[in-house]
Amino acid sequence: MVKRIFVQKKEGFNVEEKQTLNDLRENLEITNLKNVKILNRYDVEDITKEVFEAAKNTVFSEPQVDACYEEEYKTNSEDIVFGVEFLPGQFDQRANSLSECLQIISGGERLTTKSAKIYVLTGNLSKEEVEKIKEYLINPVDSRECTLEKHETLKQEIDEPEDVKVVEGFILAAEENLKEFYTKYGFAMDYEDLKFCQKYFRDEEKRDPTMTEMKMIDTYWSDHCRHTTFMTKFETVDIEWDLLEKVFKDYKKSRDYVYENKKAKDICLMDIATIAVKELKKQGILKNLDESEEINACSIKAEILVDGKPEEYLIMFKNETHNHPTEIEPFGGAATCLGGAIRDPLSGRVYVYQAMRVTGCGDPTVGIKDTMPNKLPQRKLTNEAARGYSSYGNQIGLATRTSSRNIPSRICSKEIRNRSISWSSAC
Repeated sequence: MVKRIFVQKKEGFNVEEKQTLNDLRENLEITNLKNVKILNRYDVEDITKEVFEAAKNTVFSEPQVDACYEEEYKTNSEDIVFGVEFLPGQFDQRANSLSECLQIISGGERLTTKSAKIYVLTGNLSKEEVEKIKEYLINPVDSRECTLEKHETLKQEIDEPEDVKVVEGFILAAEENLKEFYTKYGFAMDYEDLKFCQKYFRDEEKRDPTMTEMKMIDTYWSDHCRHTTFMTKFETVDIEWDLLEKVFKDYKKSRDYVYENKKAKDICLMDIATIAVKELKKQGILKNLDESEEINACSIKAEILVDGKPEEYLIMFKNETHNHPTEIEPFGGAATCLGGAIRDPLSGRVYVYQAMRVTGCGDPTVGIKDTMPNKLPQRKLTNEAARGYSSYGNQIGLATRTSSRNIPSRICSKEIRNRSISWSSAC
């Protein structure tokens, strides 16, 4: 009782297909690739014929721009076809929206749905080239290649979880075994960080950790939670640009003033970003600054004219950094970066009226072959981050757009070698 439908953009509206074709031909240098077709595949369980027909050209597709294929999409025997779906437990926004819309039409219970993106490649491609394309298009952090066979049911049977496992021999593991453990579980932390954890459990806890503990540490060790990038201590700084050298000297003068007679913070990006405000505050200039335990954004008191009468207001400036999420999953990382920059002021009873996104990364014009091991290509990172930001903003009614160019750095970016900086500001 699973109903399947494929939806493809018609010629003239198939922007994603054309962009993907150019991207794969230019960036992966796969010149034999002649054409790319992209379809959204939807599976729905226990949907009635009446609801399906009502939803076919209203929910599943728009007749003006989409072509629909029920149950099967025919391809040529020489075409290469594969599908991509979200990992179990990963939020599938398409499937969720589909369920909600179908429930509105039927007026009944929510139906079980599933979505996938199907790629149809045309060209004389080698096995190595196909694998190269899959590796580029599928981010293993959130997605996987899916079966092309039709599901008999969409209901998932969840096995009862086993008892939490102890990582036997962790604290005494030799270098070779520790590296094998690090590779097997794909930790976000660096290998040196894992060695630090080993030392801690060996010397302080005097026991092997559980897998749950290791996964929790790995989560909280990430840049998302610890601001690893911004808090990294600068031990040596080499500057080739005279103007930047002058600015850095001014920063160190501010440090001497701000931290006079007290312990100084490490020289890092976070301290550089906040030193000016600390200096102004020490000088007593920020007299309109509002401070309280419940506010985690910069808030200033202001007198605003409302219907010709002055009223006291707070103006809030909120920064949100999503470096680690954006680096490993650009679309969702940049999307939720904007989300944090908007939701936090809203929770402080503030009306959000403006937002700005700053994304930095390595040079997106560098070839894919020069990508660092275990990192996403910089061009993929910048493009998907731009789309993620626009997607979230548009969905909540904040008009946002992204450039159709392949180099989002033209919009707003600053080169920071081999790292991603995703920073959203709202006020």
